[in-house]
Amino acid sequence: MPIKDLLKPEKTFRITGMLRIESEDDRFLGPGRLELLENIIETGSISQAAKHMGMSYKKAWDLVNSMNLHTIKPIVSTQTGGEKGGGTIVTEEGKQLIAAFKKLHEEFQQSFDEKMSIFLES
Repeated sequence: MPIKDLLKPEKTFRITGMLRIESEDDRFLGPGRLELLENIIETGSISQAAKHMGMSYKKAWDLVNSMNLHTIKPIVSTQTGGEKGGGTIVTEEGKQLIAAFKKLHEEFQQSFDEKMSIFLES
């Protein structure tokens, strides 16, 4: 009997998983860090991005620093003070990283969807 026949028909099932990229010593990129980068793009500020996520500035800064320590070129760049105040940008390399991770995540989820179909028929 296929697995789908064992499951209640009114229920919807899916496979879930968390995609993260890690080095041997630390996490590099995952959904939370991706959200932080996107919020930095939106706000131009690590502080505002952290606030938007309900995260402390220190935690956000530590995550940004950790990501930058994993790359040859920074993915987040900060400017201090000045006439118009400081600011933070996600560099072109950072934006490229975001796009590549989103594509990888889409393929990851598509693979799960395909595996779920196979599972239900087994």
